[in-house]
Amino acid sequence: MTDVSLAAVEKVLAEFKDPETGRSVTQTQQVHDINLAGEKLSLTLALTTHSAPIKNEIRDRLAELLRRRFPSLYDIEIKLATHDRAPVKIGQIGLTCKSVIAVGSGKGGVGKSTVASTIALGLKRAGCKVGLMDADVYGPSIPQLLGLASADKPGVTNGKIQPVQFQGMPVMSMGFLVPPGEAVVWRGPMLHGAITQFLRDTAWGDLDYLIIDMPPGTGDIALTLSQMLPLSGAVVVCTPQQVALIDAVKAIAMFRKVNIPLLGMVENMSGFICPDTGKRYDIFGSGGARRAAEELKVPFLGEVPLNMQIRINGDEGLTLGNFDDPIVGPYLEKIVATMVRNIADSTMAKPPGMSLPMLG
Repeated sequence: MTDVSLAAVEKVLAEFKDPETGRSVTQTQQVHDINLAGEKLSLTLALTTHSAPIKNEIRDRLAELLRRRFPSLYDIEIKLATHDRAPVKIGQIGLTCKSVIAVGSGKGGVGKSTVASTIALGLKRAGCKVGLMDADVYGPSIPQLLGLASADKPGVTNGKIQPVQFQGMPVMSMGFLVPPGEAVVWRGPMLHGAITQFLRDTAWGDLDYLIIDMPPGTGDIALTLSQMLPLSGAVVVCTPQQVALIDAVKAIAMFRKVNIPLLGMVENMSGFICPDTGKRYDIFGSGGARRAAEELKVPFLGEVPLNMQIRINGDEGLTLGNFDDPIVGPYLEKIVATMVRNIADSTMAKPPGMSLPMLG
């Protein structure tokens, strides 16, 4: 067997990139306690909470790289730890957040808000620091989905709006400010002002992700957001049937027109899986979003089956419970992990940025 040196191991580690920044994990001091004893190697890989949903996958990638480079190593142990890296202020409003993700749809009634809240909750369950903003001013449903419909109104402290908390996750919605049953009748400028205030004047704290539930359709909210802060990308939700896909394609065109990257499509209500027999019935069809994603060169994040428990949990404000459902839970976890993986892969594929600006 070929001897493995510590220097050779460190050289390989220097090639491995942090999924959040795309920089070498040795450059960012995220590898610790390297111990090489004969043909056994152990080390600690520290990842930020931004990468929490895929931390095991990243660990396995590193282990596979080391095995491929050093076949004589028969025992590789990689422990995971948390690396603290605070977000920087982004955009004109100074939001301290690492990734801002808009969740939109071409039309209403496709489960966009359910998917948006589910993505936020899935990230939170994995260990990320998440905020959820309901930008669907005309039809805010996030408070209902999270069981916050009767929550106290957001307060104001030191000129900052204090968002409503859901198990430590800050949430902001027009639904907290408008009495139930009262309609919001606003023109564009007022809408722009509300969204600006939600982003600029809310005490979001330091976030890994801010998930924004967009209004359905192709209105001007996307333009407002694109002008205010750099979005990491958008997720488009649709149902399988052609009439919904037509509008989803328009939503994708809208995001592209305002230079917001597409993180992927989610096909909601994709078949009904009978809980008694496990047999699947494609009530609204199936696979339409996947085919559209391929044609439009947009990633496909996954599908969510039509499921009665999702409806029950939404009506009762227990959307978090969707992850505990044995039928839909795995689908939801897959969507969250795929989205984070796509963001990480895109980041790691780019040349690392300069840590300091070049002079001259």
